[in-house]
Amino acid sequence: MQGPRPVVLSGPSGAGKSTLLKKLLKDYENIFGFSVSHTTRQPRPGEVNGKDYHFVTREEMQKEIDAGEFIEHAEFSGNMYGTSKGAVQAVQAQNQICVLDIDIQGVKNIKRTDLNPIYISVQPPSIDILEKRLRDRKTETEESLLKRLTAARLDLELSKEPGLFDLVIINDDLEKAYSELKEMLLE
Repeated sequence: MQGPRPVVLSGPSGAGKSTLLKKLLKDYENIFGFSVSHTTRQPRPGEVNGKDYHFVTREEMQKEIDAGEFIEHAEFSGNMYGTSKGAVQAVQAQNQICVLDIDIQGVKNIKRTDLNPIYISVQPPSIDILEKRLRDRKTETEESLLKRLTAARLDLELSKEPGLFDLVIINDDLEKAYSELKEMLLE
């Protein structure tokens, strides 16, 4: 993979990764590009195929994984998610810094590749605040919300591993978190 070092944003669902990413891509649209992940889950209202995710069948995704076309992939709540080499190369072809939104499993998988990104963890101030954010979204069933909270606890525990991340941002204030993110990336 040629070009500038990619950026991996990780953290539990509801920590604010997507919000920070949208701000970054809006303010620096010519510098950063988003790697669109693949998923086997159904689109949520308003999500666009090819923009939010590449929505594919389990069979299609498994075939590409088996062919070595994915940098990382994981399964969550019965759905597969992953980053294809093609998605990263598409951003690099635009001469942009590729930003990947990846869970903790994906971070550990990417550590075993030659991608060499900057690793940034976005975390909530507390599990209670995270739960409130997820409930306020009103996109989850009680069952899926509890799965996300369990995953978040594990994510936060695993993210304490020394040397796993280059920067940890505690997102208790969006502007402060955004300014920390920019400071790291604009170097």
